[in-house]
Amino acid sequence: MRSHLLNDTTAEHYRRSVTEGVERVAAKLATAERPFTGVTVDALSPRIDGIDLDQPLHDTTAALDELEDVYLRDAVYFHHPRYLAHLNCPVVIPAVLGEAVLSAVNSSLDTWDQSAGGTLIERKLIDWTAGRIGLGPAADGVFTSGGTQSNLQALLLAREEAKAEDLAKLRIFASEVSHFSVKKSAKLLGLGPDAVVSVPVDHDKRMQTVALAHELERCAGAGLVPMAVVATAGTTDFGSIDPLPEIAGLCAQYGVWMHVDAAYGCGLLASLKHRDRIDGIERADSVTVDYHKSFFQPVSSSAVLVRDAATLRHATYHAEYLNPRRMVQERIPNQVDKSLQTTRRFDALKLWMTLRVMGADGIGQLFDEVCDLAAEGWRLLAADPRFDVVVEPSLSTLVFRFVPAAVTDPAEIDRANLYARKALFASGDAVVAGTKVAGRHYLKFTLLNPETTTSDITAVLDLIAGHAEQYLGESLDRAS
Repeated sequence: MRSHLLNDTTAEHYRRSVTEGVERVAAKLATAERPFTGVTVDALSPRIDGIDLDQPLHDTTAALDELEDVYLRDAVYFHHPRYLAHLNCPVVIPAVLGEAVLSAVNSSLDTWDQSAGGTLIERKLIDWTAGRIGLGPAADGVFTSGGTQSNLQALLLAREEAKAEDLAKLRIFASEVSHFSVKKSAKLLGLGPDAVVSVPVDHDKRMQTVALAHELERCAGAGLVPMAVVATAGTTDFGSIDPLPEIAGLCAQYGVWMHVDAAYGCGLLASLKHRDRIDGIERADSVTVDYHKSFFQPVSSSAVLVRDAATLRHATYHAEYLNPRRMVQERIPNQVDKSLQTTRRFDALKLWMTLRVMGADGIGQLFDEVCDLAAEGWRLLAADPRFDVVVEPSLSTLVFRFVPAAVTDPAEIDRANLYARKALFASGDAVVAGTKVAGRHYLKFTLLNPETTTSDITAVLDLIAGHAEQYLGESLDRAS
C-alpha cells in the first residue's frame, strides 16, 4: 500500500494518475452540451448505494471509470453558459493549477512551521485585499472557509468589542434581505432570539437608512446595546448593495461596529467600471469577501478583513504544542492566532496564482462583463410582457417571474413558476434558482459566467415560458 503514498519514490505514479484524472475532466468540459443531465435522486442513489467501500478496485483507471458513472457524467457543470442558478462561478485555470499544487504539497496554514512561504503569501494577499478595500495601515485578516464563517468571526469580534455584561442586551442590525448567516451567527454566539433586528428595505432592496436610524435610537432608548450593523454589498437574492456611506455615518454616530458582507460584491474591488458602487466600504470595521463567488476561484476561497488588527486577538488561543506565547515575542507569524480554524488549507494559493497570471484587471474585466450582461438581461425582461422583473441589478442577479396574460390567480401563477423551474432542471437544458418576494414565488438568474450571452438568456426565458404555459394548459384541462 505504500505505493500510493505521495513521495520521492512515487512521483511518476502521481504524475500519471493526476494526468488521467485531468484528462477525464477536460473531456467532460469539452463535450458537455447542457449544464445538467437531469438525473433524479431515485436514479442516481442506487448506483452509489450499490458500491461496497470495503472492496477497493486497486486500479486508478477502474476507479475513474466508476467515478464517471456516479459523479462526472451527472455533475452540475457551472462552466456551462446556461447554468444561471446560484452564486457559483466558473473557475479560472490559474486557480485550478493552484488547487492542484496546494493539494499535493498539503501545507497547513495554522503555523509557520507547517507552511512557511504559505503563511507569507496569505498575509500578502490579505494586505492586498485590505488595500483594495481601503481599510488603512492597521488592517489585517485571515482566509476562511466561506462567507458564513467570515460573518461569524466578524460578529464574534463585534460582540467582544461591545464589552457588554449582559449578552441578552446586544443587538445586531441587518436588512430584511441580508444573508441567513447573520441570524445563524447570533445563535452560535449565544445571543438571544431577538438579537437580530430586521431593517426594512426600499424598492431596490437596499437597507432604509431612515429605518436603521430609528431602530438604533429605539435600541439606545430601551437600554439595549447596539453591537453591530451588517451592511450587505450584494445580497444573495437580489445583488442589492446597501447605502454604505450613510450606514457608516450612522455607525460612527452611535459608536457601532460596521460589518460589510461583501461575499458577493467583492468582485467590484477589481472592477474597472463599477468600483464606485461600493464606495463607503473603506469605512467598515470588518469586511467579508468570497473570492469563490466573484473572483472566479474554486471553492473554497474567502476571507474576513478588519480595520484594526488588534481586534483579531479575540480569536487567539495559545497551545504549547502549536503556538506557544514565546512565538509572539520571537515574532514568528502564526495564522492560527487570527483564525477560528486550526488546520486550514492553503486556499490563498489559488488567488495568488490568479493574480500572478491574470492580474487584478483581468479578474475585474470578467466581473464587469457579467454585471453588464445582467443590465442587458434586465432590459430584455422589462420589455417582455410575459415577465415581471423585480429590481434593476446592481451586480449580476435578476429576479423575475412568468406572468401569463390569461391567468390572474397569484397562487396559480406561483405554481406555474415552480413547475417551470422544476421542469427546466429535469430537462437539464438550463439551471435557474428561485426565491420568494412578498410571499410569492419568483425565479432567479445569477449571472457569473462571462461566456453567457443575451441569446442564452433569451433562450432560457423562452424555455421557462414554454414550461409554465404547458403547466397552465394542463391545469385548465384538469379543471374542465
